Amino acid sequence: MSRRLGPKVRLSRRLGVAIADLPKHTKAGADGFTPPGMHGFRSQRLSEYGVRLREKQRMKAHYSVLEKQFRRYMSAAKKAKGNTAVTLQQLLETRLDNVIRRLGVARSIWAARQLVAHGHVIVNGKKTDIPSFAVEPGTVITFKEKTHKLLRENMESLAGLNVPAWIEFNPAQLEAKVVALPVPEQIPFEINPNLIIEFYR
Repeated sequence: MSRRLGPKVRLSRRLGVAIADLPKHTKAGADGFTPPGMHGFRSQRLSEYGVRLREKQRMKAHYSVLEKQFRRYMSAAKKAKGNTAVTLQQLLETRLDNVIRRLGVARSIWAARQLVAHGHVIVNGKKTDIPSFAVEPGTVITFKEKTHKLLRENMESLAGLNVPAWIEFNPAQLEAKVVALPVPEQIPFEINPNLIIEFYR
């Protein structure tokens, strides 16, 4: 399974946005994130191309997908009926590893991906170890019992995290059900997908 290696907080600082809901990612200063490096304080003036490129990089980093994967999602969104920008967000948001992240049972997208890849997640009664598995309305997600203690500890450490309305979650039973496709207003990450679509034109 391909993944991005290297310091994650440095990536948040370079992109100017928290790519994970962890304190070390979200503790930006009064002026926002300081770019990494000894000259990080210098202001950067981006071209129109640079603005669109950075927006794409932010979305890729937030969902932790590589360029080849992202291009496939972009292609699928263009072919689907309806608004391409909304479809792109829905395709990424309904990845199994992201749904686990949204439940608050994993501290980051990387921890959620590891949870899935190690076979601890059960989808509609069957073990699923593919992080990119696309969930649909009606999908029921549970977890192997041996992971329950760890998941509850993660939930305590992420107290205050709100589960989006498109997912029904029973924390007592550690059972979730996808009840609808997400809409942009329900995604807790500010992004302008229209800039990304323009980037690929």
